[in-house]
Amino acid sequence: MLETYIPIFVVIAGGIVFGIVMVKLNEWLGPRRPTDEKLSTYESGMEPVRTARERFSVKFYMVAVLFILFDIEVVFLYPWAVAFKELGVAGYITMTVFIVILLIGLFYVWRKGALEWD
Repeated sequence: MLETYIPIFVVIAGGIVFGIVMVKLNEWLGPRRPTDEKLSTYESGMEPVRTARERFSVKFYMVAVLFILFDIEVVFLYPWAVAFKELGVAGYITMTVFIVILLIGLFYVWRKGALEWD
């Protein structure tokens, strides 16, 4: 039974070896002429404003998580919209409850101030 998995293991091993070889080739053959300008932080062609080690506010992460959460919910709305006629009234009621729950969550985080950038 293990013989059937040998091609998969060969491909995975080949990928790992290829990745390591490419990284090492870059180290061995690539140019090494570091300068202060090359080692500095790049911010869209502008001079760096702050250090790269600066801590971000928790609100930044909260907004990011909320964006992902509400963005992924659209994935659930699309198939429902495609099969709207086949689902009938039961599908309509189910999706209405789903959207109401989302709106309650949105109003909750809005009231808590998670969407404000101070």
